[in-house]
Amino acid sequence: MKYIDEYRDRALLKPLVAELEKSLTKPVRLMEVCGTHTMAIFRSGIRSILPEGMEIVSGPGCPVCVTSASHMDAFIKMAEIANVRVAIFGDLFRVPGSHGSLANASSQGAHVDVVYSPMDALELARKNPNDLIIFLGVGFETTTPGIAATILAASHEQIENFCVFSTHKVIPGPMEALMQDPDLNLNALLCPGHVSAIIGAGAYQPFVDKYGLACVVAGFEPADLLNGLILLARQIGDGQPKVENIYPRVVTWEGNKRAMAMVDEIFQPVDMEWRGLGVLPQSGLAIRDKYQNFDAEKRLNIEIIPAEEPKGCLCGEILKGQMIPPQCPLFDRRCTPSNPVGPCMVSSEGTCAAYHKYGRDL
Repeated sequence: MKYIDEYRDRALLKPLVAELEKSLTKPVRLMEVCGTHTMAIFRSGIRSILPEGMEIVSGPGCPVCVTSASHMDAFIKMAEIANVRVAIFGDLFRVPGSHGSLANASSQGAHVDVVYSPMDALELARKNPNDLIIFLGVGFETTTPGIAATILAASHEQIENFCVFSTHKVIPGPMEALMQDPDLNLNALLCPGHVSAIIGAGAYQPFVDKYGLACVVAGFEPADLLNGLILLARQIGDGQPKVENIYPRVVTWEGNKRAMAMVDEIFQPVDMEWRGLGVLPQSGLAIRDKYQNFDAEKRLNIEIIPAEEPKGCLCGEILKGQMIPPQCPLFDRRCTPSNPVGPCMVSSEGTCAAYHKYGRDL
C-alpha cells in the first residue's frame, strides 16, 4: 500500500533496530500515552527487541478504559428508559459497570445501537422521531470535533430528539496527575499521534519545561515507532529533552485550529472522573449551556452515583503505569476477552487486551 508499506519494510527496519541499540546510552523509562500505540508496539514485536535499559510503560491512553464505572452505570440506566435508544461505538458495548454492561442491558430489551460515527446516531434520530437518541460521547481530543460537528448539525436542522452524554476527556490532565507520582519515575513520553493531530505537538512543551521529559510525537507503523524510540534515547543520552514531531504527515506544531475552535464552540472544560485516577480538574468537556437541549445529562437529569470498581480488578493501577496486566490476579483467569471483569480487557486499545493477544512471550 503506497505511503504505508515503506514504513513496514524489513530492509528499512533492520538498521533502525541497530540504531536504537547504539543510541541508548542511558536508561530510558518511557510511557506511551495512546491505546493505538499500545497495540501497535505489541503487534509489531517491538517490546521483544527493546535493548536492555529501555522500558515502555502503558498509560491512560484508552478512552473506553478510563471511563468510570459510575458513568457506565449511568449509560446503562439511560438505555433502559422507555423510548430512549443509546448509540455507541462498539468498544463500549461490553464494558462492565457495577451490575452488568450495555450488552447485558441490550439482551434484556434495552435499545443499544452500535454506530460508526456520531453522524450515524444523528441519522437514527431522523429516522426515529418518536425515540430520543442519545449518543454516548466517550473519547479524547481525536473524536470530540466530530461530535461537536454533529451537535452543530442537529442544531442547524432543529432535530430535537438527538442529544449527547459527554464524558469526553483531554489528555494533558491525566499526564499532569501522573507526573506527581514519584514512584512512576518516567523520563520520556511517546506522545499520541491521533490526539496530537488535533492539539498539536506544541501541547507537550510544558512537560519538557516543568518536568524535563523527553517528548516525541510518533505515528503507528514500525518505522515510526522505532524512530520515535531512537529520538527519545538520544534526547536522554544528550541530556537535552525537547518536543520532536516525527509524524509531520499528520501532526503540526500548532494542531488543527479549525477543529479546536469548533470544540470550543460546543464544549467547556469541567472536572471529570477517570477510572483509576479519580476526579481530575478541568480534564473533561461538558456541553455549553447554549446547546443544553443536546445535553443528555441535563435533559434527563441524570445523577452520577459513585460506584466501586470490580473486586480484584487492577485496571486502575494498570492505567497509571503502576502495574502490568500479568500482575493482576484476574488476568487471563477470571478476566478474559470473552468474560471481561475490567475495561482494559474489553477495548481493542486496552493494555490487558494487548497483553492477552500479543504479550504471552514477554
